[in-house]
Amino acid sequence: MDISYILNELGEDREHYFNAIAPPIIQTSNFRFNKVDELRAAFADEMSTYLYSRGLNPTVDILRKKLAALDGAEDCLVFNNGAAAIFAGVLANVKAGDHIVSVSKPYTWVQRLFDVILPRFAVTTTYVDGRDATNYFNATRPDTTFYYLESPNSWDFAMQDISAIAAYAKQHNIITLIDNSYCTPLYQKPIEMGIDLAMQTATKYIGGHSDTLGGVLSGTHAMMKKIFDSEYLNIGSGIQPFNAWLLIRGLRTLPARLERINRTTQDVVAFVKAHPAVKRILYPFDESFPQYQLAKQQMKEAPGLFSFYVKAESRQQIVTFCESLQHIQMAVSWGGHESLLLPKCAGLQDHEFDAANPDHQMMRLYVGLEEAAYLITDLNQAFERSGLK
Repeated sequence: MDISYILNELGEDREHYFNAIAPPIIQTSNFRFNKVDELRAAFADEMSTYLYSRGLNPTVDILRKKLAALDGAEDCLVFNNGAAAIFAGVLANVKAGDHIVSVSKPYTWVQRLFDVILPRFAVTTTYVDGRDATNYFNATRPDTTFYYLESPNSWDFAMQDISAIAAYAKQHNIITLIDNSYCTPLYQKPIEMGIDLAMQTATKYIGGHSDTLGGVLSGTHAMMKKIFDSEYLNIGSGIQPFNAWLLIRGLRTLPARLERINRTTQDVVAFVKAHPAVKRILYPFDESFPQYQLAKQQMKEAPGLFSFYVKAESRQQIVTFCESLQHIQMAVSWGGHESLLLPKCAGLQDHEFDAANPDHQMMRLYVGLEEAAYLITDLNQAFERSGLK
C-alpha cells in the first residue's frame, strides 16, 4: 500500500463528515442505537461497532487503520502511551507459571512489569544480552511463552537479530513483542520479519510535536481482538479522540520530518564524533557501531537519536555542559520538533560520579528540526564553557 495513500486517504471517508479535508474529532462518550437487537449485538461484540468510546471511536479508528497499514499488520490498537501498550500486549499472552525471556535492561516500565507486577502471579523473567540471538534460545524453557525485544533500544542502541528470534519463537509457539519506537514502521518492519506484536510510542515520531502521548500495538486481527476484549477494555487505557486526532495530524508530515532529521543528524554526528572532548559515539548507522552490519540489514535509516561519551573528570563538567546549552533543551523522550539532550549522570550526586565508569560520562542527543549549523554552534560553545577537551 502506498505510503502517500495511507497518510492522506486511508480510513478517511470524507463523504461521511461533510467532505471536510481534516477528519472531525468525534468527542462523544457513547453512541445511540435505533434497534434493541443492534444494541444486543454490540454487547456481544464491542469490537464490531461503536458502543462506548472506551472501546472504539470513529476518530481513533481512522488512526488505527493508518498505523496498522504502516506496520504491514492486519489490525492495531492505540493506547494512551507506550507503557500501556506493552502492558496489555504482555498481560494478554501470559498466565500464572509462565516464563518470559527479555532483552536485558529494558525500558523502565517494562522492567517494573517483569520484576514487580508479574511475579505476584508466578510469572518469571530471564534477562539476556539480545545482541546474540542464541542467548534467547539458550534461556528458553518448557514453560517459556513470551519473548520481549527492543531493537534498537534508546540508549546504547543494542539490537537483536529480529528474523532469527522470530523464526525460533514460531517454531516453539512463543509470542514475540518488540519495541520499534526508535525506527518507526517507516524504517523497520518487524511484522514482515515474523514478529507477532509490534509496539511503538506514538508520543515520539508519530506525534512529532511533543504535545500528546500515544502507544501503538500492531498484529493480527485475532490477536488485537483478544487484547481488545480483555486488557484493552478492562484497563481502560485506550487513547482519547482528541489525542488520536493530534496523532493523525502528526502522521501527515512524518516522512518529511524524518527525512529532514536524518540529514541534519549526519552533520551533527560528524561534529560530535570529531570533537576532541568525545571518546566515542553510539549511532547505528556509523561504521564504528558494533552492530553496524545488522543495522544496515534490518533498518532502512537510523533517525536522529544517538549517544556519546565525553572525557569528563567530574560530574560538574557535564552539568556545566548541559546548563550552557542555549538552544538544545534538556529533557527526556525524543521525536518532536525540538532537539534534546539527556545526561545519564542526572541520576547521580557529585560524589557518586566515577570517571572510570563510561555510563557516568554518557549523554544522549536527539536531533530535531533545527538547522545543523544552529545545533553545532550551540554544542561547540557548551563544550568550550564546560572545559571538556
